[in-house]
Amino acid sequence: MKSKIFFVLFVLLSIVKLNSQEANMSKIKLNSGYEMPRLGLGTWTLTGDICINSVYEAIKAGYRLIDTAKYYGNEVEVGKGIHKAISEGLCKRQDLFITTKIVPWSKAPESDIDNSLKDMNLTYLDLVLLHQHGSNDDKVYKAMEKASRAGKILSIGISNFYTKETVDHFINDFDIVPSVIQNENHQYYQNNSLRNYVSKYGIVVESYYPFGGRGNTKKHLTDETILSIAKAHNKTAAQIILRWHLQAGYIAVPGSSNVLHIQENFNIFDFELTDKEMAQMLSLNKNKRYESW
Repeated sequence: MKSKIFFVLFVLLSIVKLNSQEANMSKIKLNSGYEMPRLGLGTWTLTGDICINSVYEAIKAGYRLIDTAKYYGNEVEVGKGIHKAISEGLCKRQDLFITTKIVPWSKAPESDIDNSLKDMNLTYLDLVLLHQHGSNDDKVYKAMEKASRAGKILSIGISNFYTKETVDHFINDFDIVPSVIQNENHQYYQNNSLRNYVSKYGIVVESYYPFGGRGNTKKHLTDETILSIAKAHNKTAAQIILRWHLQAGYIAVPGSSNVLHIQENFNIFDFELTDKEMAQMLSLNKNKRYESW
């Protein structure tokens, strides 16, 4: 009888430990003090009803991070997807983490931030990023700082900055240190040196091309090493790649309009890659980017 009781207690403690580990894996604390989900939906190229439905289905599947940008031209549709989910009781606004980006050539970044709020019908944004290098970098970042102080933005960051030298400008020369750097990151371009460097400042690296981006996805999903790891866990290659991102310390925002893929991509919290498998993933790094922006 005692052995059965101990066994039941062991199982319950194991479940509690697993749930605790996965709770920690699902979110990360930013240097701004806010928590950000480690896995979200990217909406680049999603438009119209497809965008609305993709955002809605992602939230329905459990996603709480939605990533868009002024440049994408879909903030209105992203907002409609968000509010459809909220109206149906799938979540509350405070459960969601909404990111947008402002282009560096913006001549009126403060107005752009206000327009993003209006277009998505939101009273605040969880994260706003400077979208990339450009002629008006400093003005845009200062506008983001001002909006942050006004409570319109909870956290700010930068995107498409890949070196210590370019990142140091935002760490040293502004009042608010970036919370997030969103870059191209995947198993063939891991940029571990940047991730390790910025971690000293509590900055988290987010991956917008976890599968290599359009035109490269097949190459990533058919990698023999990844397929071998997937077979060992009875998971898909996409799930292995996303799980690696999370365990390696990244945030990942894969984009998709396919409901089954959206659901599949979120189903990565019930297994863990071993140290050996993480080392195998690390060995795939080729320092190879696909984009030049």
